[in-house]
Parts: sequence; C-alpha cells; structure tokens
Amino acid sequence: MERRVVITGMGLVTPVGKNVNEFWESIKNGKHGIGEITHFDTSDSKVKIAAELKNFEPEKVLDKKEIRRLEPFSIYALYAAQEAVDNSGLDLEKIDPYRFGTIIGSGMGGIGMIEDQMLKMAEKGPSRLAPLFIPSVITNMAAGNVAIRFGAKGTCETAITACATSTSCIGMAYRNIKFGYEDVILAGGTESTITKAGIGGFAALKALSTSEDVNRASIPFDKERNGFVMGEGAGVLVLEELEHAKARGAKILAEIVGYGSTCDAYHMTAPCEDGDGAARAMIKAMEEGNVNPNDITYINAHGTSTPANDVGETKAIKTALKENAYNVSISSTKSMTGHLLGATGAVETIACVLALENNFVPPTANYKVPDEECDLDYTPNVGKEREMKYALSNTLGFGGHNAVLCLKKWEE
Repeated sequence: MERRVVITGMGLVTPVGKNVNEFWESIKNGKHGIGEITHFDTSDSKVKIAAELKNFEPEKVLDKKEIRRLEPFSIYALYAAQEAVDNSGLDLEKIDPYRFGTIIGSGMGGIGMIEDQMLKMAEKGPSRLAPLFIPSVITNMAAGNVAIRFGAKGTCETAITACATSTSCIGMAYRNIKFGYEDVILAGGTESTITKAGIGGFAALKALSTSEDVNRASIPFDKERNGFVMGEGAGVLVLEELEHAKARGAKILAEIVGYGSTCDAYHMTAPCEDGDGAARAMIKAMEEGNVNPNDITYINAHGTSTPANDVGETKAIKTALKENAYNVSISSTKSMTGHLLGATGAVETIACVLALENNFVPPTANYKVPDEECDLDYTPNVGKEREMKYALSNTLGFGGHNAVLCLKKWEE
C-alpha cells in the first residue's frame, strides 16, 4: 500500500540565515551572503570570494567537546537537524525508534581535515595521523551522528550524487516512508568545502566564478555568468507518514508527491546539452504525483551560474513543462546562498516549502544582462506574490546525476 508523505519540520544553517526564519527573510528580499574568503589565505588563489557562514555559533546546540571532535559538515548537519526536530514538535519518547531513520548526505565530507592530515603525514609520517581521522571525514558520518543524537534506530543511509546529493537523500526517504519501511526520517544534506583544496579543485575545473565583485559573481541565467560561487551549510527536513503526523497533531508544512532521478550518461562534469536528463527527472517527479505540467507554478532551479548548466536547464524546463514553461515562475536561490553542493537540494527544498506556504516567489538576485538562450521568467531581482499549488526543486550533479522533487502545498 502506498502511503502519503508530508514534511513536518525543517532546519538549516546557510550563508543567508542560521535558521529557517532568517533564511526566508533573506531570500525573500534578495539578500545574498557572498563575501571575501576568510577561511584560508587566498593570496595564491584565483578565486577570492565565497558564501561562508558568518557568526555561526554551534555551541547553541552542541557542547564544546562535540565541537572539537566533529568536522564542520557533521556539526552543520546536527545544528540543522536540531532545528528541524524542534520545529516538528516530535516527542522522541513517543515514537518508535525502530521506524525512525536518518538519510543525510554530503558531497565531499571532511575535506578540510583530509587536507590537514595529508600535510601532517607528508611532514611527520603516517604514525602521526589523528586517531579519529577516518571516522571524522567519511561522508556517512553526518547521518550517523544525527542518528546517535536523536536515537533513530531505523534506516541510516547516505547518498552521494554530487550536487544532487541531498535531493537524492530526500527522495530515498520519501520512498522509504511511502512504501511502508519507516514512519519518520530526518533527511537532507550538509557541506563544508570552502578550503584550499575544495576551492582549488573546483577552480582547476574552471567551474568557479573568478569575479571579485560580490554582487556580480553568482548571477544565474545572466549572460555575463562565468561560474558558481561556493557556499557551505546544511539543510534537514522531517519527513513523516501522513497518518502518523496527524495522530500526534503535527503541523504539516507541505506534501512530497513525486521524485524523479535520472542520469545523463554523457560526461563527468558537463550536463547534457539538450537538458534531456534533467527534463526526464522533472517528468518522472510529476508523473509519480499525477501532476499536470500546467499545474506547476514555481521551480527552484539548479541555476548554478555556469554557462552550460543554465542553458541546459532552461531547455529541460521547456521540454518538461511544454507550453507552461513560459508561465511558470523560476528562481535560483544560489544567487544568494552560493552553491552548497551536497546540501543545496535540502536547502532549496526548504525554499520551495516556504514559497508554497507564503504564496511568494523568491527572486534570482543580481540579475542584470538577459541571455537570449535563457528566456524564461527567472523572477529577476524582486520576488513576487503568486498563488501556488505545486513546485519543483531541481538539482543536477557531476556524473550526470539529476534529482527532482515535486512538492504540493498542504491542504486538508
């Protein structure tokens, strides 16, 4: 028997807000969190800016011992998960821990510690590596640490699909609950890659913007775009079976009605030029939810600000939505948050839920120069009110991964 899956809690930490309310106020008003990199010395780097977390205070959620022991990507996940659980009103003493799971991913895990430990090994030898080096950096540890904190003894998994990671995790959680394996799952993603190797590696691919103008660096769908801006943070959602949520009197925020996952099978880093894989993922998500393409009112686009992605995604939207492509409201919140890689899908799913709840389309910030190949309504610079029922959240990753969620505004 197929069951309905709803969202009952959300939490995040991002460059534009360290809780859901702050985040919404920022993206609603087109406020970005991009600035000069402070995490490391950029004197020998072509990339000087990123979207860092500012004034982050993990001690509000974690004790000092945990903060010292854990890598940032795990800290971010725990911080976001705590807000999501608090927001959901879950009474952990009253739910079945064996039907309570965690599916949280990260694209690159503890890359900062890997850098540090490799330098130490080169200088002092492998015997001087930190005892917790391996368990600290492996990408599944965010899900594991969240499960430990909340006593979730059901499924505990991690998907790694590059920039589609947390959408894949939410999609897996949706299916687990839909088909009866779990009742409640904490799902999402986390990332901490503003390091010398993280920035340097993506810069070597020429994937990052080299602009030093913070207002003209992350400019999705703008003709002058030249790469994405790295961000960091986490997003976690509480997914719950509908009757389980109703039985405990939970406030329901939105419903997930479909999930589409495809592969371009085309190139390691470049998207398929005609957007076929992304289009098929959008179509699959709508088909699972029995949603007519004409009923989609908002798309939170992958919109990375790279030349190839934004054109390919525009073509994908036209293929998937047909005549509605020119009526749907689209925005890329990466214009404000930067690209959070493995966390981006969860953060943008939260943006979709907030858009549906508030009947408001957040803008694509810093848009200035139209591109004739990107000719849809990207909600430039100023958000707008719009009645909504269904939204799509698109995430597309290296390796040809495409993952899309179809969300429905909650109605009794």
